[in-house]
Amino acid sequence: MIIQKRKLFLRNFCVLASIGIHDFEQNHKQRILINIDLYLSDKPQLDDDRIEGVLDYDFLRNEISRLVSERHFNLQETLCHEIIKICMSRDGISRARISTEKPDIYPDCKSVGYEADIIIE
Repeated sequence: MIIQKRKLFLRNFCVLASIGIHDFEQNHKQRILINIDLYLSDKPQLDDDRIEGVLDYDFLRNEISRLVSERHFNLQETLCHEIIKICMSRDGISRARISTEKPDIYPDCKSVGYEADIIIE
């Protein structure tokens, strides 16, 4: 028996977001790096080479861009869980790992962030 595990990912997607609890964060949008791993359900890969047969990752960029443009987030945790809702709204996903990072907060750190890992059983 062959078991096929598939993962769709988006790496270091950079968006400008209104995020944070401090005055200096609320007055200016800041860069957020978003990383997404979506594990796809075990169903056969279609061999017809058509976008309709796969999970199209364009929806990730479009929906996340829309999300961050529409509101302010106090916490990265909130943003991350809203992104999870977007990801899990699609059929065929068995697991989602999402992280958000603020790369410009501290001069002595590459970034600070949050990660959530959701598994559907």
